[in-house]
Amino acid sequence: MDQDEQTAPRDRLAAQVAELARDRGITIGAAESLTGGMVASPLAAAEASSEWFRGSLVAYASEVKHAVLGVPEGPVVSADAARAMAAGARKLLGADVAVAATGAGGPSSQDGQEPGTVFIAVDDGAEQRVRHLQLDGDDPAAICEAAAEAALEMLVTELRGERGD
Repeated sequence: MDQDEQTAPRDRLAAQVAELARDRGITIGAAESLTGGMVASPLAAAEASSEWFRGSLVAYASEVKHAVLGVPEGPVVSADAARAMAAGARKLLGADVAVAATGAGGPSSQDGQEPGTVFIAVDDGAEQRVRHLQLDGDDPAAICEAAAEAALEMLVTELRGERGD
């Protein structure tokens, strides 16, 4: 599979985010850990992103998550960390809605969580939703790709008001 085929699903999802954000007149932000910018990249490349995309914070190190995004001390591969990351990004970026992704990409476990353990959160200022995924595989790149796609899918779902898990 070439690069275009790999990024196509994220690009399609980002186009949906762009349309929904523009239709609703809202801004979007992101906070990423294991995905390292893989959520932000297609959002920044989507149509009219300067109108609705506020930016993304890549907080890879645990210390950065705590100091910058307000993640409480403790495990950073957790639902609580994902919630704090989304809330921190929304506030720091001045976004109406923010998505966050944290997890263990592998090849070894982190915070007692096996590789492929991912938490994604969306915060709209009124409520937060968190999704826990257990992705298969031992390839960190594949786990990161799947996590980024899942984060964009969750963002689309939330923006549509579908709230399905």
